[in-house]
Amino acid sequence: MPAIHRRPRWAVAESMATPENVFASRRAVLAGFGLGAIAGAGFLPGTARAETEDAAARTASLYPAQRNEAYRIERPLTPEDVSSTYNNFYEFGSHKQIARAAQALVTHPWDIEIDGLVEEPTTIAFEDLAKRMPLEERLYRHRCVEAWSMTVPWTGFPLSALVAMAKPLSSARYIRFETFNDPGIAGGQKQVWYPWPYVEGVTMEEAANDLAFMVTGAYGKPLARQFGAPLRLALPWKYGFKSIKSIRRISFTEERPVSFWEEIAASEYGFWANVNPDVPHPRWSQAEERVLHTGERVPTQLFNGYAEEVAGLYSGLEGEPLYR
Repeated sequence: MPAIHRRPRWAVAESMATPENVFASRRAVLAGFGLGAIAGAGFLPGTARAETEDAAARTASLYPAQRNEAYRIERPLTPEDVSSTYNNFYEFGSHKQIARAAQALVTHPWDIEIDGLVEEPTTIAFEDLAKRMPLEERLYRHRCVEAWSMTVPWTGFPLSALVAMAKPLSSARYIRFETFNDPGIAGGQKQVWYPWPYVEGVTMEEAANDLAFMVTGAYGKPLARQFGAPLRLALPWKYGFKSIKSIRRISFTEERPVSFWEEIAASEYGFWANVNPDVPHPRWSQAEERVLHTGERVPTQLFNGYAEEVAGLYSGLEGEPLYR
């Protein structure tokens, strides 16, 4: 009997994807979003500085990666000029226009420590990790807790592949992610009222889900600094603050990690942070979201449209605050 291939629910025809010449059209986007001053100053959003010793230069040959057609979505891609100039990255400031400041991030050398409940703790250079993993491109929706959204072509590898490489012990129940801490280059980290470094966590079951993705690139090239270079997480069914940027340390633990925003305001930003239009943030509704590159307001979907793929992860956890 021949194998039956069942396309994921979000898959659409290739004709639905935004043509490359459209989302790469810088002039139209700049005019529409008031970014002319940035371009005129000689800063090209989404590109790294002209350095030979940064993560982008050292891994450039890996891009563009083959697109995995199982991860295609119904929305047009957000133009790179838009998504790369509207970023949350509190290490470099509490506003959205941190792209220029983020260019101070030094991405080489960039070693990633893997420790905790694993067979053998290790440290691996980012470029060695990127070259070891089978990179692919996926189109993902991204929903910010602030009720705006974008659609991005991320490049990377499944988080499950990293878990397999780490060889965690059976006692590991969570994965704790930690970013860098360098106030000398990241001005936001001079703000002592924040619990630096940024920390996030997921369960081992969430990490094993096919959608959990370690990101090394975007838009067909190495990851720009403002996106969280050289390595970030993408969890498309959760609010964006769970997708930690610029990862330095990955620890396998038995105890549930307390994440950055959970430590600051647990009543507003919990551990789970799954998208749900019916559960408002304490200070605003989550029923709708603003599409970043069009300004259109559209209904928010449960689990950001990935309910069929991830809802089973939370069976039996109805007493937990899953949507905060």
